[in-house]
Amino acid sequence: MDFKHVKFSRDANADFINTLRKRVNEYFKENKISKFANTEMIIKTICMLATYFIPYALLMLNVFSSPWVMLALWFIMGIGMTGVGTSVMHDAVHGAYSKNKFVNKLIGQSIVLLGGYYYNWELQHNVLHHSYTNINEMDEDIHSDPIFRFSPDQEHKKHHKLQYLYCWPLYSLMTIQWSTTKDFNQLIRYNKKGLLKTINKSFSNLMSQLILLKTAYYAVFVILPIIVIDAPWYISAIGVVLMHLVCGFALAVIFQPAHVVPETQYLAKPSSGTVENNWAVHQILTTTNFAPKNRILNWFIGGLNYQIEHHLFPNICHVHYRKISKIVKKTANEFDLPYHSAKTFRRAVLNHGKMLYRLGKKDYYHTA
Repeated sequence: MDFKHVKFSRDANADFINTLRKRVNEYFKENKISKFANTEMIIKTICMLATYFIPYALLMLNVFSSPWVMLALWFIMGIGMTGVGTSVMHDAVHGAYSKNKFVNKLIGQSIVLLGGYYYNWELQHNVLHHSYTNINEMDEDIHSDPIFRFSPDQEHKKHHKLQYLYCWPLYSLMTIQWSTTKDFNQLIRYNKKGLLKTINKSFSNLMSQLILLKTAYYAVFVILPIIVIDAPWYISAIGVVLMHLVCGFALAVIFQPAHVVPETQYLAKPSSGTVENNWAVHQILTTTNFAPKNRILNWFIGGLNYQIEHHLFPNICHVHYRKISKIVKKTANEFDLPYHSAKTFRRAVLNHGKMLYRLGKKDYYHTA
């Protein structure tokens, strides 16, 4: 059974999403504001790109001679890289940055700065993750076999009992893998599954584009710094790795606590082909928010601490999530649906570690 044959119920609690959409639409209409990017978002975009490119420019211009300062600049680039991913690229690929599709696609291409590939992310994140959240064998965000066990429906292996410990250093490798082998493996896999047809792209054209982009990425951000920066080659090599370690770890601890925690539900791939809940209720049950009062965190991570709002309204720019979260929570309560939210980011990360510990037990099966 492929993803095309898995459907969500249209009847179960169908009034929830209809009521919620009506209320959210009324909020934007009454306040006479756009669902897309505003001035705050544009300023944020400039800040995130500057945090990435200014340190790069300083390195390439050899403004500093100290290796430690150089490594500090690479570290800052890792922070900027994270900000571009969470606060710029993410909204654009969802079509939430602008009502203009060309603008969204153009800004979405900033994923290249993370070493990623636009079309793979669109399929993995927009199609598979957002459609089939926490459904084993369908949501690739929870599929990392055999390294991790992110779902109780996945096969247990002996080393999983230690995953709550080894996850943190391995998370740091995420964008390194992304920029090297993952995109190639994904593209081949998506072609075999027939997913490329859903975006009307041919495998040969995408593979050629991917090879070109990867070559350009390594030429600009790996080879050129080694050649241009006035320091031993290994300083730049260490710097590039450091940048990726910072970004990989940050992205993992931002995304994982939204779904792989004790509060959320998990589903096996439905044998009948139909999920018993409708899509919106499914998103509520499989997603949790965190640190809703932390304005600084919310600004930096692109509103991804409001994951419930993001999953229900991925086409709305994240700068609006904090305001509409009150509407979402109220409506969920009225329909007797859960609205999970960890008070702090620290608590959310600890909850994720707790879930990994539980999933590391052979006989553990989760019931939220």
